[in-house]
Amino acid sequence: MITNNIRKRIQALRLKKNRQREQLFVVEGKKAVASFLDSALKLHSLFFTDAFTHPQGQQISAEDMQRMSHLKNASNVLAVFSLPKETTLPTTGPIVVLDGVSDPGNLGTMIRLCDWFGICHIVCSADTVDCFNPKVVQATMGSLANVRCHYTDLVPYLETIQSPIYGTFMEGTSVYDLAFPRESVFVFGSEAHGISSPVKERITMSMTIPKSSSTTAESLNVAMAAGVVLGVVGQQLFKG
Repeated sequence: MITNNIRKRIQALRLKKNRQREQLFVVEGKKAVASFLDSALKLHSLFFTDAFTHPQGQQISAEDMQRMSHLKNASNVLAVFSLPKETTLPTTGPIVVLDGVSDPGNLGTMIRLCDWFGICHIVCSADTVDCFNPKVVQATMGSLANVRCHYTDLVPYLETIQSPIYGTFMEGTSVYDLAFPRESVFVFGSEAHGISSPVKERITMSMTIPKSSSTTAESLNVAMAAGVVLGVVGQQLFKG
């Protein structure tokens, strides 16, 4: 039996201020929960509506699961984990830097991309969407368990970086013509405004994704652009 207080407490974790106060976040879905259980993150509580073997798990009704779920249609497994402790910002790459990415789906996709290409750290501006937002967690499909997101003021952070810093723009050197060292840093800007001017000043190489001369498309979605760039980066690094 799950109490009303527990349901309300888990529901409240939908909001960032409550996640920060409680130092907890929610993961839903059997595969995603399994990924987090295999990580170093600390499990707080686990609930399921059907068979899911774990010593800390508690079986509840589908109705109770729906009441506390952050999804429109609840999954059969929901877990609460402790937020990871703050760690030193990464200075060795490859590193992805996000400047004002506000869409949860885009951030979730970019976390999955980093996981796919073996990039362990993403450094985000303070106005980038919270990586523990339920929509972001869902979009990562468990990859958030393998990729660490850090939030900081990007300008002083980038001033500490000795590696090449690449930024994506409408004009620049074609991403296909560049050779990326392993220690590279890759900056992607907001969906609406791109890379901000203060951050732009810290970039050492402007790169672009060439488009067809016949296209009428104005730009690529930031997650799509990241997929293209990291695909090229991954091809070079895997060969090395």
